[in-house]
Amino acid sequence: MNADNSPQPIRIGLLYNHEQLLQVTHTAPIISRLQQLAPGLQVEVLTSSDSHTEAVMSHLDPQVEPPLIRRIAAGKLVKAIERATGGIIPLSRIGAPAANREMLGTYDALVVPETTTTLLKTRYGMQHPKLIFGPHGAGDRSISVSPDITHFDFVLLPGEKTRDRMIEGGIVREGDHAVIGYPKFDAPHLAVPTKFFDNDRPTVLYNPHFDPLLSSWHDFGLQVLEYFAGQQTYNLIFAPHVMLFQRRVLVSVEHRKIRFRQEIPARYRQMGHIRIDTGSERSVDMSYTRNADLYIGDVSSQIYEFIQRPRPAIFLNSHDAQWHDDPSYAFWHFGQVIDDVADLGAALEQAFPLGEIFRQRQSAAFSQTFSIDPANSSAVRAAEAIAGYLDREFPMGGRV
Repeated sequence: MNADNSPQPIRIGLLYNHEQLLQVTHTAPIISRLQQLAPGLQVEVLTSSDSHTEAVMSHLDPQVEPPLIRRIAAGKLVKAIERATGGIIPLSRIGAPAANREMLGTYDALVVPETTTTLLKTRYGMQHPKLIFGPHGAGDRSISVSPDITHFDFVLLPGEKTRDRMIEGGIVREGDHAVIGYPKFDAPHLAVPTKFFDNDRPTVLYNPHFDPLLSSWHDFGLQVLEYFAGQQTYNLIFAPHVMLFQRRVLVSVEHRKIRFRQEIPARYRQMGHIRIDTGSERSVDMSYTRNADLYIGDVSSQIYEFIQRPRPAIFLNSHDAQWHDDPSYAFWHFGQVIDDVADLGAALEQAFPLGEIFRQRQSAAFSQTFSIDPANSSAVRAAEAIAGYLDREFPMGGRV
């Protein structure tokens, strides 16, 4: 309590507690807009590495005073065990909130783009701070409507598709969620076309997921690289989900599957028409999905970022999925699906120009997935939703 019994400002932290940068772009554009819209809030940022701090700062508005940035980290023992086990389990991601829960408890709200932070509630029984969730992606897999999301106090949603699935599944409650669009689309650099090769060939993006069961990399990946290495018609950008090359051993708790990751032969890195990026900021900031002419993938939600502008897509069914009527594979209806890499050449020949049926499916799915308001950015809408929620929860303007 203040000496004069006046209310303290509401403290809100935007937390980045992942090993990689993939989640930063989903909530960082909100920071400056929240500061502008609700100057009475005390907005702070919590990051787990220097690279996260740099990535966050790249999304801040230079016309707005930067927020206080704090460091959150797991203990040295946790990090040592994680290194010794090859990172097979994300101990730092789990351990950091636990090690810093006293400090985190001083915030009135935390905005997070992943579900690990719910351990503050489910394991440690903390009811303060309020937890606000901004999903990092807008895919169709069951993980996008995970029951873990029920533990959040407020949820920011990209569009009608996700909202309807979450309501139907009892994942979100009426009044405790808001459709705000996709803040990642607000990054200023996205308007700048980028040329990655010194030729005019069509550029193909190969974007396999990391899941040891669902990813095409384990069984098809080297065949795909070899195909593109041996032809002169296309350029190839190999930019997998950043977690694919984060760990030597890949584990799926959901599918109870473990696999050792295949490495990339060095000769592919030396070819002028092949670009390999296993984890730079380019691989998570839509540089590749914005500039490629064709997408090859499996189950990554990046396909939804790619179809913002309808273009050909090919999906690799390396795990014998019975996908036609499965809602988790709804996006496989956006293009051709092949079960054998031997069919890749023929699929590429058929891909251009994009067929009208695939164009219509992509456009309709994009509209259902993302609520886009040309007059109001997603970051502004998210800031308005967060400010409104906090005003409801703390009507006196803060704690006394």
